[in-house]
Amino acid sequence: QVQLVESGGGLVQAGSSLRLSCAASGRSFTNYVMGWFRQAPGKEREFIAAIKWSDSSTYYSDSVEGRFTISRDNVKNTVDLQMNSLQPEDTALYYCASGSLPIVGLWDAVRRADEYDYWGQGTQVTVSS
Repeated sequence: QVQLVESGGGLVQAGSSLRLSCAASGRSFTNYVMGWFRQAPGKEREFIAAIKWSDSSTYYSDSVEGRFTISRDNVKNTVDLQMNSLQPEDTALYYCASGSLPIVGLWDAVRRADEYDYWGQGTQVTVSS
């Protein structure tokens, strides 16, 4: 049974940093893509970043590129999201996701929530001004 468990959320001030972690278990993720999404109240779920487990290729949304960094740890089986220069608009529930996404058109596929097979419960990030 696949499990994704997020941790690391919290309440911080604008300009601060946080590091989220997603612990993945239940199968081999070698051929999977791991993604981070977020959802603010009243808004749709938004793609943030993704990483191919096999070769660590990374993908980012325009809204976070240059501030957030996604990485994976093969030994710990975790995917981390380092978030710097946080702003109030980054406030949301952050989800980890995993899926066997198609190789053709992967750049588009990683950005679509319905391409992912497994989801965590989310961790709250709140940024005060």
